[in-house]
Amino acid sequence: MTKAKWSSLGLSFLVVIILVVWMATGEVKVAGTEAPPQQDIGDGQLTSVQVQTLTARVHEPGLLLQGQLEPWHSVMLSAQVSGRVESLAVDLGESVKAGQTLLTLSDEGRSAAVLRWQARVRKLEADLAAVRRLRAGNLAAQSEILALESELAAANAELTSARLEVSHLQPVAPFAGVINSKAVDAGDLVQIGAPLFQLVRIDRLKAKAQIPQQAVSDVAPGQAVRVDLLDGTRLSGVVTFVASAAAPETRSFAVEIAVENPDLKRVAGGSASLRVALPEVKAIFVSPAYLSLGDDGRPGVKYVDDQNRVVFGEVRLLSVSTDGAWVTGLPDEIRLITRGGGFVSTGEQVVPFDSSEDRG
Repeated sequence: MTKAKWSSLGLSFLVVIILVVWMATGEVKVAGTEAPPQQDIGDGQLTSVQVQTLTARVHEPGLLLQGQLEPWHSVMLSAQVSGRVESLAVDLGESVKAGQTLLTLSDEGRSAAVLRWQARVRKLEADLAAVRRLRAGNLAAQSEILALESELAAANAELTSARLEVSHLQPVAPFAGVINSKAVDAGDLVQIGAPLFQLVRIDRLKAKAQIPQQAVSDVAPGQAVRVDLLDGTRLSGVVTFVASAAAPETRSFAVEIAVENPDLKRVAGGSASLRVALPEVKAIFVSPAYLSLGDDGRPGVKYVDDQNRVVFGEVRLLSVSTDGAWVTGLPDEIRLITRGGGFVSTGEQVVPFDSSEDRG
């Protein structure tokens, strides 16, 4: 037998001797047939979560809408009689008062027609008075009186029409406003229906918007509205109209808002952000980072109850911004889980510690 073989046999024999000695002197572990007794779980074995105590406060929620601003009144004044423009009493961009004359059209014999019908009326009135005196003495028939009364009524109608045409020679402003556009100049010949001026009232504006169907029940005439313009300035308004039926195309409800514009800002025709003030409610302000979705897809937050168990409370979002969200549906005071919420489930008992306190 070679020397190499003796070395291998010696090494194997040494390993066998070491195993026999370890088995004879060491502790042999055998699997038990029964489960070990249940150990009590102390606070040290519960999951720790960081909480923040939040208290409900009175909050005035607002419904945010995108709207379009329009003049409170806007009308295109048209010619009601034909004629030539003799003179203009106002210019483009000028403010006018209600009843102020805007221009003068040529008479075209209309004043003469008024005088002619006035004379005709006076003649018929005199004839009718004479016939009535004769009738009192049975010297005239009743039919003569009826005929003259008919002629007098027709003459009075013609006189009224002639006077109306004369009044139309000088169109007046139906309300106080600003001349926004001018379609005629002195010397122009206009026909009935030809446009003359566009008159707008902008000391008060009308904002129009659409309310989603899920929020229309919260809006009613009389509610205050904040109007934010594109340049950063604000105006105040009030809801004047809410549609009773939704538009079939959008399923949303039209709303109109009266907006005061005492400084006559040139914003009519532009867009604005509208915040409709809703009734005050008690709500809690939370960071959007702590909002999550429940099993049914509704938003909510996790908080710890009096027994230190995790509760998922569904909430209704009143308003959301980058700073936080106002929500309702929670108790007046909660211990909101701000850290560790993703590692605990609803109903689980935890060890809460307030973020403002030292954990020791």
